[in-house]
Amino acid sequence: QVQLAESGGGSVQAGGSLRLSCAASGNTPGRYAWFRQAPGKEREAVAAITRDDTTRYADSVKGRFTISLDNAKTTMSLEMNSLKPEDTAMYYCAADAVKFLSEYYSYWGSTARWKSWGQGTQVTVSS
Repeated sequence: QVQLAESGGGSVQAGGSLRLSCAASGNTPGRYAWFRQAPGKEREAVAAITRDDTTRYADSVKGRFTISLDNAKTTMSLEMNSLKPEDTAMYYCAADAVKFLSEYYSYWGSTARWKSWGQGTQVTVSS
């Protein structure tokens, strides 16, 4: 019983930055994640975080993106720096009640393991 709402998407030139946010209502999730989906591609995990601030990142964004939670643990943010055209996608917030994350991308990065999803926010990076 959690509802998610993303915000912060937009259009930016390569090398620029954007900050995405995901606000949770209802039950407070134990963990959150950002996924993205480009046209013609499958949805892929970008980053994830637990309420105790364990974080995970896809190799493609490590060092460029930073995921975080506010103090109430109800808003998740993704700071995206040094954006590339290949970052262009619809970005989706995901969450559920589980309070831990596997260290393996094949587990935390699987869409089937996440129970709640937002509607998505578009990120477009031009070259």
